[in-house]
Amino acid sequence: MRYNFDKHIERSNTASIKHDLKDIIFGTKDVIPFWVADMDFETPDFIRESVIKRAMHPVYGYTFRDDAYYQSIIGWMNRRYQWEIEKDWILFSPGVVPALNMAILAFSDPGDEIIVQPPVYFPFFSAVKDHNRTLVYNQLIKRDADYGIDFDLFEKQAQTAKLFVLSNPHNPVGRCWNAEELNKLATICLKNNVLVLSDEIHSDLVLPPNKHHVFAALSKEISEITVTLHAPSKTFNLAGLSSSSVIIENPELRKKMKTVLQSMHIEMGNIFGIEATKAAFNYGEPWLEQLLKYIQLNVNETVSFLNKNLPEVNIFVPEATYMIWLDFSFTGLLDEELRNKMIHEAGLGLSPGKDFGPGGSQMMRLNVACPKEILMKGLEQMASVFRKK
Repeated sequence: MRYNFDKHIERSNTASIKHDLKDIIFGTKDVIPFWVADMDFETPDFIRESVIKRAMHPVYGYTFRDDAYYQSIIGWMNRRYQWEIEKDWILFSPGVVPALNMAILAFSDPGDEIIVQPPVYFPFFSAVKDHNRTLVYNQLIKRDADYGIDFDLFEKQAQTAKLFVLSNPHNPVGRCWNAEELNKLATICLKNNVLVLSDEIHSDLVLPPNKHHVFAALSKEISEITVTLHAPSKTFNLAGLSSSSVIIENPELRKKMKTVLQSMHIEMGNIFGIEATKAAFNYGEPWLEQLLKYIQLNVNETVSFLNKNLPEVNIFVPEATYMIWLDFSFTGLLDEELRNKMIHEAGLGLSPGKDFGPGGSQMMRLNVACPKEILMKGLEQMASVFRKK
């Protein structure tokens, strides 16, 4: 079956954060939203049909996750990443961000140092600070075309850190960390007894020929110090169904995590998230392959357009995710000035780089998971405002 990613979906008045909160986020409804990380594509038909079928049953009572639910996750990880996991390793969370917060509660104490790698997904910061842990910045090294890791600094920081929160692949800079980089991080963490929380929510969105490496799958030894966070939400546009997995091989770590999950009484989840997860992981690969081709097309179109019409913008071409990290430092504008110009002159709602912490100043994150026609309209508006006269 061929899927139509050019189809325009009207999302207004659906309580969509991306579309219905524009006036609150940007101070005006008159912007094209390219910010929050969900897609303006239809959730696949096989998922919708599965949810509708369950919704047709007249009782929505207390529900457990059956064996088919766990087998769908096990099968996906095996087929996509050759990662062999077991049912007992899989815990439920109503989202990766809640799981990250609960993992920090489970595996650290107030005052403990936790390493993050900015510019990075901003809930990493609040997950550390909101629980009175100490935030340690291992800022990524900005290069001409991509970002690298400051391993020398990481080695020093790991000597006193308790946890390391890894964005794998990295949001927002779009790096798909290679095996050498990940093994180097793992070696340092093993040496210093640092536990790794690996956020792999974007792992299914790696753009060929790049390859995702599951951090825990690098070796048995590394798996013993790793808590993996994963969900179908980014891949299949299911964020509204609040379903994710926490995968832990180490039984002692798993017990600690399970204790926190149970203490908050959030293990049950919801009926429709269960059905959507099973459908996504059992039948989703043909759709995903087409999605990745379309995202790559939009990435290519963005790069081509900006190189031609706004060459001053430094583009960090993503190896993964459907976000593009853009450097607007050529404008000389301060962050708030840049944001206001993007909103009120270009009519565009992007994610401001400063929200992603150190290294994010004068940057913007552009979400290209939308029909090409909408993307090109946005790029035209951007170029008309920022092009040097």
